[in-house]
Amino acid sequence: MDGLLTFLGTGTSMGVPTLGCACPVCTSDDPRDRRLRPSALLRWNEPGIGGPHRVVVIDTGPDFREQALRSGLSRVDAVFYTHCHADHILGMDDLRPLSFTMFKEGGPIPLYATEETAETLRKSFDYTFAPDATYMNRARVELNLLGDRTRIHGVDFLRVPLFHGDMAISGFRFGNAAYLTDVSAIPESSFGLLQGLEHLVLSALRHKPHPSHATVEQALAWSRRTGARHTWLTHIAHELGHEQTNRTLPEGVKLAYDGLTLPVSLAPVNL
Repeated sequence: MDGLLTFLGTGTSMGVPTLGCACPVCTSDDPRDRRLRPSALLRWNEPGIGGPHRVVVIDTGPDFREQALRSGLSRVDAVFYTHCHADHILGMDDLRPLSFTMFKEGGPIPLYATEETAETLRKSFDYTFAPDATYMNRARVELNLLGDRTRIHGVDFLRVPLFHGDMAISGFRFGNAAYLTDVSAIPESSFGLLQGLEHLVLSALRHKPHPSHATVEQALAWSRRTGARHTWLTHIAHELGHEQTNRTLPEGVKLAYDGLTLPVSLAPVNL
């Protein structure tokens, strides 16, 4: 089974251009230097099933509405959350109009998150998740605890444990691709989930070290260790210009950009 992985946003929590900044990247004419907050979209057609394609979103940040409009989203079958920071969850409420349609088809949109992230979502959107919520137009969504492996319409999503500073967060492996953002460390045990990849998505903030994000050099070292054929760097700060940085990267590694779409195989992963 084949699918398409689209980068909805490849920027940092402040986005690029960054407010108040007049650096060369923030004032660049290259559209690939304009980066919305990090999010990704996976689409596929379920074999033997007629009707619309399947859609899974990873993270709904504050730019999600604009990203969904650009991508022509008319449905979402599930959302996976990497962690509970604002740039990854604050667009959850923009699922509302899509959830109304999905609810009529078969029920609420399932959201998958760790308990820590789920608790932050409950607090941030209490008018949606509170047991006594009465808001008539609240999103029709349902929180589910994220497990090691979650199957969505025939596709397995494997949780890849990661660290973002001191915070335990989630990456995801699906078929021959993996999406890891906001990473500062990869536990030894997680490398076993990253073998045989065609496409590895890794965050790489900048060259200068940061306490809770990987540098380009760290990401390159992890990429080499996994042996992925293609590595795409995301969660990119305004210190890295797209064209200039790509000229310095080794073969098989490139900066991703908003709207980039990759073909991926979603065959079952036996790990």
